[in-house]
Amino acid sequence: MAKHIKIRKVPGLWTVRSGGAVLGETTNALELSEGDLPPVIYFPRGDVAMAFLDRTDKVTHCPHKGDANYYSIVNKSSVAENAVWTYETPLDAVAEIKDYLAFYTSESVKVEQI
Repeated sequence: MAKHIKIRKVPGLWTVRSGGAVLGETTNALELSEGDLPPVIYFPRGDVAMAFLDRTDKVTHCPHKGDANYYSIVNKSSVAENAVWTYETPLDAVAEIKDYLAFYTSESVKVEQI
């Protein structure tokens, strides 16, 4: 793993909400810390209501993690474009995040520990 990336299981119950809907809850969240960037909470795909997510064509590349694919969050009150990312085939150094989703937080998307 790149020296500046750390992945750890975080304790407790974590939730992600958007537009008043709970998109996911998990006790199996991972926290990825990368250099000076704020830590990001990753949710297991199986703990997220995928019916709220629409796959987009956006793909970005990180030299330390690989290619990220994106989803928009669609609910009754809003659409949050490309608000979710996932590394479906991450580099070996960060293989732990395979099958996990991360969320850009905003006014309409909240990730929190309960």
